Amino acid sequence: MQAVEVEERKEADGEENPMREVLLDKVVINMGIGESGERHQRAYKMLEELIGQKPAVTYSKMTIKNFGIRKGEAIGIKVTLRGEKALNFLKDALTVKEMRLSRKSIGDGYFSFGIAEHIDLPGVEYDPDIGIFGMDVCVSLKRRGYRVARRRRRKGKIATSHRVTKEETIKWLESLGVIVE
Repeated sequence: MQAVEVEERKEADGEENPMREVLLDKVVINMGIGESGERHQRAYKMLEELIGQKPAVTYSKMTIKNFGIRKGEAIGIKVTLRGEKALNFLKDALTVKEMRLSRKSIGDGYFSFGIAEHIDLPGVEYDPDIGIFGMDVCVSLKRRGYRVARRRRRKGKIATSHRVTKEETIKWLESLGVIVE
């Protein structure tokens, strides 16, 4: 009975609880080059110029002779974006996908998609010295109060009712103008 009264009161006030608002947490761009050397350096340079911040280098965890990869060899790069920079890049990346995403690529509070060629991004031109690279874009969503689970002191758990669901993720995407198929 009380829950109905609270819903009616919320609708009458026209306000929603700011703690329930779904926010963009981070955008992670990952590029698996598969080899070190000159090609890896070109990809590093390209991503640094594209994003405007230094990427982190990822290293192989084991040796795979068939692929010619040794343990500890630099085989990829990644960069994490937050705030306004993340939102701007996400909008540009979604234009490459023609503002359409598959329902399979969406989960509880996250979604991912790939970009086959970095030259598809707006404002990027082909440079034969660099070449063409693909990238994976992983996006995390959150609500206010998620820091409770990540902080060092007095770490706590996030209630299941406070977590972002798949339906809320889809609703957030649709607010950006993305069509979920």
